[in-house]
Amino acid sequence: MRPISHLPSFRAILFCAFLAGLASPTPSARAYDLPLKAFKNELFSDLPISDVSDDGARVVVAYSKQRDLYGRDAVPEKRVKEAYVSSRVTRLQANETLSLGAHKVEFARVGAKRGADFAVIFIHGRGGDRQLGVNDYTFGGNFNRLKNLIVQNGGSYYVPTVRDFEQAGVDAISRLVKRVHERNKNRPVILACASMGSFICWGAARDAETVSHLAGMAIIGGAPNRDFSRTPAYRARLPLYITHGGDDPVYPVAEQTAFFRTLHEAGYPTRMTVFATGSHGTPIRMTDWWRLLNWTLAQGR
Repeated sequence: MRPISHLPSFRAILFCAFLAGLASPTPSARAYDLPLKAFKNELFSDLPISDVSDDGARVVVAYSKQRDLYGRDAVPEKRVKEAYVSSRVTRLQANETLSLGAHKVEFARVGAKRGADFAVIFIHGRGGDRQLGVNDYTFGGNFNRLKNLIVQNGGSYYVPTVRDFEQAGVDAISRLVKRVHERNKNRPVILACASMGSFICWGAARDAETVSHLAGMAIIGGAPNRDFSRTPAYRARLPLYITHGGDDPVYPVAEQTAFFRTLHEAGYPTRMTVFATGSHGTPIRMTDWWRLLNWTLAQGR
């Protein structure tokens, strides 16, 4: 490990990753042009790095509760400072309900209903609903940033209410993935699952048809999946991006790191960011969506 004082900022690592992407052959004609236009990167992306390992695929961010929570929020954990948000995207937000076979799915949508260049579907954890992933002022403004990033780059954003984290919930979200893919004329769809919502991602990974509609998955403070190598997602090499709190008491970071390294050492397309000293909810606040989306879309599925 290099001394911390000599490690670059997240901005420098992002730039190097971008250059590496330019130097590599495009894996598919459908690969998304990089980089996505930034949104408030000076506030969200320039993070201090304490460690880089696994050929650069695993990064540890030096998370500080004083700086990243109390310094960012006007009212801690309830309302972020105004500098971190932009309300312009709100006019493009709507609530919808779709009947998808035996399932009725309620969701918030931000951005175009049809014909978007790409889509992100965010799955909340236990106790959440569709409002959690579009709340502009909680979680340090990170969902407002995500909404603005997606919309200004021609994408659309969906946050469904998940009432069941077992097979019924998986079936409902799989049908939503298919519908969103069709709405956008088969452009990339990324499924991002937080906390217990990771069970939905892992369920989707077991369904070959759902995998065929996805460009990648993200696990945000979620559970590892020891059976992932036996899924259609693994066989299809569906890109997987993981973010996790270093002191997560719900899903220990050591287990998630072991899962990540099993994939990385097998040459699987995966990345991991750990927020040192961060708890279970820290990745919701701190995940750098600009980096996550750029890397996932660059894989070209």
